Amino acid sequence: MYKLQNIDIEVFLKDYWQQKPLLIRQGFQDFQDPIDEHELAGLTEEESVDSRIVNNQDGIWAVEHGPYDDINKHCLGQWSLLVQSVDHYVPDADSLMNTFDFIPVWRMDDLMVSYSNPGAGVGPHLDQYDVFIIQGKGSRRWQVGLPSHYETIRPHCDLSQVTGFEPIIDEVLTAGDIIYIPANHPHNGVALEPCMNYSVGFRAPSQQEILSSFADYAIDHNTLTQRYKDHGLSPREFTGEIKQQEVVQFKALLAQILQSEQFDQWLPVFLSDNKKAEDESNHQIEEFSQQAIIDMLSNGEYFHRNLGVKPIFVEPNSSISANATFTFYIQGESYSGPIESADLVKKFLSVPFIAEQEGETQYSQFPEFTALLTLLVNKGHWYIE
Repeated sequence: MYKLQNIDIEVFLKDYWQQKPLLIRQGFQDFQDPIDEHELAGLTEEESVDSRIVNNQDGIWAVEHGPYDDINKHCLGQWSLLVQSVDHYVPDADSLMNTFDFIPVWRMDDLMVSYSNPGAGVGPHLDQYDVFIIQGKGSRRWQVGLPSHYETIRPHCDLSQVTGFEPIIDEVLTAGDIIYIPANHPHNGVALEPCMNYSVGFRAPSQQEILSSFADYAIDHNTLTQRYKDHGLSPREFTGEIKQQEVVQFKALLAQILQSEQFDQWLPVFLSDNKKAEDESNHQIEEFSQQAIIDMLSNGEYFHRNLGVKPIFVEPNSSISANATFTFYIQGESYSGPIESADLVKKFLSVPFIAEQEGETQYSQFPEFTALLTLLVNKGHWYIE
């Protein structure tokens, strides 16, 4: 449905990604909004949906978090409704986000959708992650600056803004235009008329998050139990002194962890778990036998990847044993199959749906594949339509 245009991907990745902002005029020609403001408001009635309304009334900022019993009572003054993870609920929103899959899916977070009335925005601010912002219906003026040390202000406890940035981009976006904003670049968007915006956000885990997650993994699996040793210890003048060599030894002990097999096992688990619940699916999960799956493939049924499911796998190293398996990860869980079927599974994981009549591959003829597909359908990661 959506086709990204007017951008050279190789040039973008080389010269712009995480370096400088870029305005892409008509990145989507004849753009059609995947959702309207009424459908967006309807999502905010659900307990599992993360939503908020940011409003500015007579210079006073306020933030109200969903779900809402009566959304209209929060839409005061100049206001914006922002809803996270809309790609988990709306198929066309998922399709829109997937057009940016030239960035690895394990880097992708979610699609945030906002609706704003004239004059509304969330104020000038910084994000700790890269974002593509797609203009839907209406228009919005965007100003983007360069990284620097900016004064932070909090006009509301849930709202962080910055002051004093000079824009290097100051443009009005209309339907189909895209602006790319790298992390830590100040930006401010103000609606000129009622408008929709779609923000493709990316995961950027901090060192703190990485260390915390890896420590939790080690505790859960009772690994990384090697203790500090100081063979060759000699007397010292001051008993409270830590020698530089001992500092080096502690660093080496931690560095050893990064080269461990446990780190290799943890990393794809961590990167595949995007912390978004998978219970948003509207599709009923049923138990199917492998033969039933084979029959449905043969009969032309479509097998769709569920919204929000982003499978990942690690590039294999150069030496693969004869008994090796191909392993991929979904929401922190691992799934494996014979290495001989790896190419088939990679192809399957990289498309939103499969059906035998859509290509040359006869999936039903591969028992190892149909066994894996059966498991994924019964887990609710794929559904049949």
